[in-house]
Amino acid sequence: MNLIEKGTKYCTSLTEYKRRETISVNIGDLWMGSQYPIRIQSMTTIDTMDTIGSVEQTLRMVESGCELVRITAPSVKEAQNLENIRKELRNRGCNVPLVADIHFTPNAAELAARLVEKVRINPGNYADKKRFETIDYTESSYQAELERIRDKFVPLIKICKEYGTAMRIGTNHGSLSDRILSRYGDTPLGMVESALEFLRICEDENYFNIVLSMKASNTQVMVEAYRLLCKKLDEEGLKPYPLHLGVTEAGEGEDGRIKSAVGIGTLLEDGLGDTVRVSLTEDPEFEAPVAKSLIDRYTHRAESTTVIPAWKPANTELSEAFDSPINPFQHFRRATNEVAVFGGHNVPRVIADYSQVGINEHDDLKPIGHFYLPATDKWAMNDLGADFVYTGQRPSTFMLPMGLKEIVDYKIWLEKNCPENLFPMISFEEISDNVKTHNSLNFIAVNIDNLKPELISSLSSLRDAVLIISTNNTHGMPALRRFFFELISQEIKLPVVIWRQYDAMSTSDFQLFSATDLGGLLVDGLGDGAILSVPQNTPASEFQGLAKIYNSTAFGILQAARTRMSKTEYISCPSCGRTLFDLQETTAMIRKRTDHLKGVKIGIMGCIVNGPGEMADADYGYVGIGKDKIALYRGQQVVKKSVHADRAVDELIELIKEDGVWFEPAQSAELADML
Repeated sequence: MNLIEKGTKYCTSLTEYKRRETISVNIGDLWMGSQYPIRIQSMTTIDTMDTIGSVEQTLRMVESGCELVRITAPSVKEAQNLENIRKELRNRGCNVPLVADIHFTPNAAELAARLVEKVRINPGNYADKKRFETIDYTESSYQAELERIRDKFVPLIKICKEYGTAMRIGTNHGSLSDRILSRYGDTPLGMVESALEFLRICEDENYFNIVLSMKASNTQVMVEAYRLLCKKLDEEGLKPYPLHLGVTEAGEGEDGRIKSAVGIGTLLEDGLGDTVRVSLTEDPEFEAPVAKSLIDRYTHRAESTTVIPAWKPANTELSEAFDSPINPFQHFRRATNEVAVFGGHNVPRVIADYSQVGINEHDDLKPIGHFYLPATDKWAMNDLGADFVYTGQRPSTFMLPMGLKEIVDYKIWLEKNCPENLFPMISFEEISDNVKTHNSLNFIAVNIDNLKPELISSLSSLRDAVLIISTNNTHGMPALRRFFFELISQEIKLPVVIWRQYDAMSTSDFQLFSATDLGGLLVDGLGDGAILSVPQNTPASEFQGLAKIYNSTAFGILQAARTRMSKTEYISCPSCGRTLFDLQETTAMIRKRTDHLKGVKIGIMGCIVNGPGEMADADYGYVGIGKDKIALYRGQQVVKKSVHADRAVDELIELIKEDGVWFEPAQSAELADML
């Protein structure tokens, strides 16, 4: 099926910040939609039957910034106890709307809809049982399945209408039904159709108090699904419902924040999203501040940004200059020439910026993953070793290790008689017909803010060049995206490195903002490398610490955008009342034993609901199925059942060894001490 046969429009503008216009939805006394601020929410992790524990945690969440609180209701007894939780909250003066999280139990949803302000259903398992079967449907048999779904779903709709209860139809990539997978495959289109089947029934019943979501742990899939959803709603003449944004099983710490920002921030940049939940493997009160940081960046974006001229394909007479030269619903990497180790089929590269301080001692390179070992007089590199270092006008005072190449300013390169082991950074203004260049690799620095489209064509004559592009525009990601569109339109295939520098801010905000700005381009296949510069005028005593964070963040963004795998990835759920073990402790334990397995993806799920489905993108899975009982998965297939928790991590490692994926950490004791 051609997803772009009717164009690529999915948001109001690709270049000017504008919220997508939606209908308004009420969740109790809280209103949601484009006429209201983007709302913050999270989910409790306490057993729903623990009334006081749930209440106390909810109060902490509200204090941290949550405007809605979701609570799991896996069965009727938990759904019934939502009434006690709600009453106790109201007695304590807390009127936060509650959302019942429902998966396999329509009767629990029908009860909860009478007790709380909103219910969330997952269309992949509300009316279907997942057996991982491929089924060959005829058109009539498929329609019969839709009628079966209608019969199960309409009672809930009627209750929601009667009680004024809102509903989220929340598709999860990992829990698509066998029926959807058989017809549409494991695709963003399948995710969208899964939700639309239920939404069409709602509209037939004149029920519209609905929020939609398309969540996945794979950021590319997640972004593509939300975009496609907006397009399909418009094409079918369905109402523009508010969107709940979230990346499922984002993980913990730095990785969880970066991955969340790549997915959520990319959509916020385009004006999509009306409520945000950041899913971290941490206590839920730590999620709301992260969501708030993401959201606050857009509160005054429309007033503070420089409007970018709308992009229009060359030689067209489009009245609305929207259509993109890329497919926003499917990931394809921009076609580029291969220049040294950039572009072509090379992974995106990381360039560390040391132009503020230079490189004077061996230890200066430790923050960017390169370690000198005096005992052996050799260099070692970890999985986050930068590929290049830019020293500007302060070239290194010693020969760098083989795994690290140096870039200097053009004038310095000329002064040193154009050596082969240094590469020049040439400003766009320095380019001329007689400019002297390196014979294999040159970096051309371009600030796109003042570069007119007609001047871009001059880049086509460059050879052996990699563009380094930057912008000062507040609406930076779309400004950079528009530049890529011009390159594509003019068939300029030079590799491009994205260069971002921010004012001094907290580490968390830096990771969120940079992951949004770079990740939003990378998920669309735009970009062949990244530079994240430490803020100007950073004291020398602080530079090394920040350099390590910025280098790690660059690699984290590339991994979260699925463009370069440099470390083990943990797809761990954020915990909820269904969780059967301590997720934070278990994740830390598994990470300690496996974090050297570069590129391996391990899913860590607290219960069977967030089990084989939600870790669809993982190579191996560790899933709680009962008290002290763990099931181990290879992909989505269970291979070891009811393993006692005391042995489960060892058994997981044995499984990895059986597949020939395991290897022992091979670092020297000296390097281990340095790390």
